[in-house]
Amino acid sequence: MMDPDPSIWQTVVLLFHTLGTLVIQLASLGFHWLLWIVWAAWCLWGINWKKTRHFLACGAWAPAVLLLLLIAIVWSRIDARPCASCGLPNFWWQLGYVSMFAGIAMFCGWLQTVLHWTPHDINLDPPAHGHDHGHAHH
Repeated sequence: MMDPDPSIWQTVVLLFHTLGTLVIQLASLGFHWLLWIVWAAWCLWGINWKKTRHFLACGAWAPAVLLLLLIAIVWSRIDARPCASCGLPNFWWQLGYVSMFAGIAMFCGWLQTVLHWTPHDINLDPPAHGHDHGHAHH
C-alpha cells in the first residue's frame, strides 16, 4: 500500500484556504455594493416603468429632480466634506452620487422596455363586497 504524497494534502488544504479567502472577499465586495444591488433590483423588478414613464412625461420629472437636489443638499450639510478620491467639493459629489441612483433607475426602465418585461400589478385594494351581503337567495 502506498502512502499518499504529503504535498497533495498540503495543496488541498491550501486550495480550501484560498477558496475560503475568495468567498470572504467576494462577500465583502457584495456587502459594499449591497445598496446599489438592492436599488437596481427594486428598479428593475419592483417598478412598472410603462406606467411610470407616462407620469414622468406629464411633468412628474420636475418634482423628482427637485427631490434629488434636496437629498443632495441635506446630505452635503450632514456630511460636509469633499470627496478625496475624485477631488470634487462638498455638495457636488453628493449630487453626483444621488444622480447615479437616478441614472440606474432610468437604465432599469430602459432595460424593461427593451426586454418587453413588466412586473405584475399587485392590487392592494380589498375585494369589493357583493350585493348579497352573505345571504344566499333560494
